Amino acid sequence: MKKRILVRGPLLSRSGYGEQARFALRSLRAHEDRFDIYVHPVGWGQSSWIHEDTEERRWIDELVTKTAEYQQAGGQYDISLQVTIPNEWEQMAPINIGYTAGIETTAVAPVWIEKSKVMNQIIVVSNHAKTTFEETVYQAQDNKTGKMIDNFRCTTPIEVVNYPVRSPKPEKIDLELSTDFNFLTVMQWGPRKNLENAIRWFVEEFIDVEVGLIVKTSIACDAIIDKIHVEKRLSNLLKEYPQRKCKIYLVHGDMSDGEMTSLYTDKRVKALVSLSHGEGYGLPMFEAAYNGLPVITTGWSGQCDFLFAPAKERKKGNDKKTTTVIKPHFAKVEFTLQPILPEAVWDGVLMKESMWAYPEQGSYKMRLRDVYKNHEQHLSTAALLKKHILKNFKEEDMYAKFSDAVYKEEEQEIEDWLSNLDPQVHA
Repeated sequence: MKKRILVRGPLLSRSGYGEQARFALRSLRAHEDRFDIYVHPVGWGQSSWIHEDTEERRWIDELVTKTAEYQQAGGQYDISLQVTIPNEWEQMAPINIGYTAGIETTAVAPVWIEKSKVMNQIIVVSNHAKTTFEETVYQAQDNKTGKMIDNFRCTTPIEVVNYPVRSPKPEKIDLELSTDFNFLTVMQWGPRKNLENAIRWFVEEFIDVEVGLIVKTSIACDAIIDKIHVEKRLSNLLKEYPQRKCKIYLVHGDMSDGEMTSLYTDKRVKALVSLSHGEGYGLPMFEAAYNGLPVITTGWSGQCDFLFAPAKERKKGNDKKTTTVIKPHFAKVEFTLQPILPEAVWDGVLMKESMWAYPEQGSYKMRLRDVYKNHEQHLSTAALLKKHILKNFKEEDMYAKFSDAVYKEEEQEIEDWLSNLDPQVHA
């Protein structure tokens, strides 16, 4: 029997959560024999909305109209799928599923655990997110009895479903570069992304070398004022290095999936770098990796799900046998775990007691130089990683896994819920 499912999330937002919401929707659409789909698009911070006239956008618009008409008629749902941070989870249907990615530290907030208990299931995008959610423990007071609970933790089942490989058709971009060897970083300017250090340490390492760093960023609905703000911050930083030979290129504003593919595959772009303190998944790194681009980053948080891959390793000594081990297929930057920055503390979301990965300056510079000097070697490693990802992160496989995670035979719970509704409304 088809389940009537309401998907609430930033379905039209150009953000990581927006892409996450669209992945969920695509997964359900790929299995329409299981689901009768309804949608409630919401905004996501200052992120702009998708405006291209595509088949998917037209389909979402049709679902919006369908949902409005259904709700006006008093329609009810079997399942709610809520794509957001856990603070916003609530009971909306007999079965409620929280789908989140924003776990970038070593602990989740107490309110996230409270909210998890009103959900029937949780889906996350990485094993880091699952482990962090499951291993966070607090002491709390029971609201009903007043007794202290020493082991206040998430007990709701959590399932991991990674993002899939996508292959949008490349679209032409005008990328004006005066250097032939260029690194790329794709991130916003903020505390967690650590963009300033990524730029500063790059300049210091290549101050006498004609090498480029492309900084792809956008926020605030592509407002001109945001571009001016970013340009000013970048200009002030670069004033410290008046004699530098290396180049910094700012690419500001939205890009379509096809344009991003063209950016990753441009022959002048040689590697992607990220000094982020933590990622729920790390979608730009994932996209770069399955496009065959070497990646420079830390071996911590969500990106570990796809940047490590099986490799054959020969045993030492006279034994010529080989064994398969999991190894990093990227340029790994060393790091230390330390408390998050004070300016990043966000009540109910980012706890001051939680920790981030802090990349080591010397290790980052060493990896930059190594990729520059030994690029062919890193390309070979990146090719092996690409092969691994293309095999194990197929779109149809991830869609099926997500659909299976959502589609549960919970008929009794649904019937119990419906029995408490006004029969005239449900009819």
